[in-house]
Amino acid sequence: MIRGLGGVLLAQIAFAALPASAQEPEGDPQAGRKLAGMCRTCHGIEGLARIPIAPHIGGEPAGYLARQLQAFRDGTRTHEMMSVVAKSLDDAAIANLAAWYASQKAEAVLADGVSAQDAPAECSACHGEAGMGQMEDVPNLAGESPIYIDTQLKAFRLGKREHEVMSAIAADLSDEEMRRFADWYAAVKLTIEKP
Repeated sequence: MIRGLGGVLLAQIAFAALPASAQEPEGDPQAGRKLAGMCRTCHGIEGLARIPIAPHIGGEPAGYLARQLQAFRDGTRTHEMMSVVAKSLDDAAIANLAAWYASQKAEAVLADGVSAQDAPAECSACHGEAGMGQMEDVPNLAGESPIYIDTQLKAFRLGKREHEVMSAIAADLSDEEMRRFADWYAAVKLTIEKP
């Protein structure tokens, strides 16, 4: 069971023990910009999601984005839309899209009067108090819609989505905790700027 401050330390140890990721893909951001037209309806050209069930992807690490696209393409992660889109992408297209979205500058700021000390301890060691991932394999949560975060946590809890750390953390969370964590990160102001 991974809970509280002890759980945060366990999560950090678990992430440190993960195998080193392959070098980030060598993609061409400008070629990725051209491909991003197919992503704009949900994720926006700069990676600021336009619908509540899609994540913000601007400013995410290229390696993380490439691994997610590969997982959708290979079927190890599934989604009714992303699985279809990713099947048409070769390695170069994935690297280029990842390079484009990673080239965006993402910044997150807590709302006035909100203390970073109140951030969910179960999440903040990896995702940060303001929702900016602290490690290569950790996505940003800043400004995501509550429905997106809540849906992903439930997918980890139910085994529909698997991750070495997140599956264990989500397994012990109640629906109320999931919603509270989702609301915390949804309240963070996220900005994404072009390079």
